[in-house]
Amino acid sequence: MAPLRTPTVQDHVALAEIELCGELMIAASAADGDRLSADRIDEVLNVGADRAGTDRSGADHAERSSCRC
Repeated sequence: MAPLRTPTVQDHVALAEIELCGELMIAASAADGDRLSADRIDEVLNVGADRAGTDRSGADHAERSSCRC
């Protein structure tokens, strides 16, 4: 009897989110302070500074990122 094979399925969106969270964790562990600034988070996530509707002060940062790493 041949062994059962399960098909390999990859959720590319989930894999990308996991990778971004990992990048944030690496940046956070290397940071001097308690928290990363909104600018540093944007830099790690490669978010453009001129996105429409963004506030560089970080006031709307929770809306820009669903990853709470």
